Amino acid sequence: MKKLGLLVIAAVLISACSSIKIVTGYNKTVDFTEFKTLKYYGWSDNSDKILNSINKEQIEKLFAKEFESRGVSITKGKSDITVSLYVVTQTKKESSVNTGYHTGAYGGYSSYYGYGPGYGWGNGYSNGGYAEHEYTVGTLIISVFDANNKKLIWECVSKSTLEEKAKNLDKQIAKTIAKMMATYPVNKKGN
Repeated sequence: MKKLGLLVIAAVLISACSSIKIVTGYNKTVDFTEFKTLKYYGWSDNSDKILNSINKEQIEKLFAKEFESRGVSITKGKSDITVSLYVVTQTKKESSVNTGYHTGAYGGYSSYYGYGPGYGWGNGYSNGGYAEHEYTVGTLIISVFDANNKKLIWECVSKSTLEEKAKNLDKQIAKTIAKMMATYPVNKKGN
């Protein structure tokens, strides 16, 4: 499971071939512009089984950069908001059945067997089959709590199919976190 750490980072956050699904929600009665400091609460216990400390630090720094661009800085002391992070993976199976039936050549020079006028008189054949494909779905969750009343005020969930070979991993992680933070109720400064 530990070797999944890099794989999870590559794919939970973004993969070269699959799209990222993002779901978000926030408390519309809260004025998010009032929050100026944040502290990380930490990672959920199950995240330790998937990510190593280097992966966690990288993700935290990317989120910190996004928050800082919105006027919220990291502190180790008392903070306005508390941020909790969580990563989980789930293995899924997908099956497909191909019942393809093909007829002979139509309008070609020859029929299926290589003789005849080629008007589609050739024999039909089937190349159907059953295939099963196993894949992993990774999910990254960021939860933001009002530190004063300890209530959840914003949460964003990013879900993606894991790809074993991710290119430009650092850029992909940053892009995913930027997409997640684009749903945060405060825009980047200058936007």
